[in-house]
Amino acid sequence: MTTISVPIPKVLEKFIKDMIKEGHAANTSDLVRKALMKYREDEAVNSVLRAEQEGREGKNLTGDLDELAKKFHGWNS
Repeated sequence: MTTISVPIPKVLEKFIKDMIKEGHAANTSDLVRKALMKYREDEAVNSVLRAEQEGREGKNLTGDLDELAKKFHGWNS
């Protein structure tokens, strides 16, 4: 696993501490990992929603849903 150091403003530091205190994560690393996974999932959902909108607009959709499912499955690793 790689360690990344990122400077953050005080307001986000307080937010992180509050989230941990409220039990949303065990520690800072856990919270940041969860936040990044949530962001990644949100981006995937938004991609699907954009594709659906393009479909409604008559644009051609291409891709392999099985390959997409494999990518989602690998995110939990």
